[in-house]
Amino acid sequence: MARRGGFQGGMPGNMNNMLKQAQRMQKQLEEAQEKLAEMEITGSAGGGVVEAVVSGSKELKSIKIDPEAVDPDDVETLEDLILVAVNNALNGVDEKSQELTGGMAGGLGSMGLGGLGGLPF
Repeated sequence: MARRGGFQGGMPGNMNNMLKQAQRMQKQLEEAQEKLAEMEITGSAGGGVVEAVVSGSKELKSIKIDPEAVDPDDVETLEDLILVAVNNALNGVDEKSQELTGGMAGGLGSMGLGGLGGLPF
């Protein structure tokens, strides 16, 4: 006699394994994000005359300016150096983030889960 109604009780093994894998990946992603948030990345411009330090959570922590870079008659150059230094630091955060996560979030999409939206963990 043939069974009706598909599987009985619980999830099929493949779906259960996918959920366990997604939970592991989520935990690894959270650990990587915590590690990144604790980091400080320095960006510089003008051969180091301006340095910007940004946290892994993209919070500007400090700016250092060599006094030689300060020319009251050329404020625009100093402003540009500050922008470049800050943007270099922010780009460094993005690079570190990619290194730490290694595309983990994208891996969830390839499992057919489309990221973590809607999952209870």
